[in-house]
Amino acid sequence: MEQLTLHADGISATIVGQGAELVSLRDAEDTELLWQAGPEWRRHSPVLFPIVGRLKGDQLRHRGQTYPMTQHGFARDRRFAWAEQGPTSCTLVLTDDAETRTRYPFAFRLAIGYDLQPRQLGVSFEITNTGNEPLPASIGAHPAFNWPLLPELPKEAYRLTFADNEPAPVCRLKDGLLLPDPQPTPIDGKTLQLSERLFVDDAVILDRPASSSVRYAAGRGPAIEMSWQGFTELGIWSRPGGAPFLCIEPWHGVASPIDFDGEFADKPGVMLIEPGGRRVLSYRIGLSREP
Repeated sequence: MEQLTLHADGISATIVGQGAELVSLRDAEDTELLWQAGPEWRRHSPVLFPIVGRLKGDQLRHRGQTYPMTQHGFARDRRFAWAEQGPTSCTLVLTDDAETRTRYPFAFRLAIGYDLQPRQLGVSFEITNTGNEPLPASIGAHPAFNWPLLPELPKEAYRLTFADNEPAPVCRLKDGLLLPDPQPTPIDGKTLQLSERLFVDDAVILDRPASSSVRYAAGRGPAIEMSWQGFTELGIWSRPGGAPFLCIEPWHGVASPIDFDGEFADKPGVMLIEPGGRRVLSYRIGLSREP
């Protein structure tokens, strides 16, 4: 099966086997909320695994060996197997094979679950270490929402409202790698006023945000509430130079610091899963309407 569309209470979500990627999310008014992979960026909501961001030199180092690893890892470009399919939920699975081991020399099982309920979509990531040594990994979500959600509204009408105040400095990137010095946050209390200027220097990254949810809205029309569990960073991104989408990205892991040359297992943000162990992380996309 190439794709599956889930339905619940008038909303729908479409998932494809390639990359286990969410490619459509429509609300009860049949408004498409997800970016439809135009020329500015050819993806919708890729799964980032086993890395988030870039590694220095695009190389993963393990026990003195180097392995080629492109930005955000290989899961988004691999075909997952359908493990479960239903009218409102599904699970897709990727396991290691000869090809993945040329880039990532570890045994793993990655299961992506989608669960559509009235007015919300739940997404779960389950990473299992099927090998006999600790499994170093990062994982992240990368959903891109239309910006604006209503075509007649300007981009500047939209804001992100966090559940809690976010006064901490933010991290920024240079050439895809993490800069050493945090930057002053552009968030005013709980509110981040959106504009294309925010993304001139790539993503805005919150390291261990105080909040576990954020609302994306303009005061009228569709509104999106993103909430997450188990993730340690939040990336906010749109393509520099202007593009009609906004990515709200829960991550466990970040790009390599610009001066990091060590083993992948020692890279900041990497989780270590013991043999036979597993980690489960999840996020939810809540749908609503404002007057």
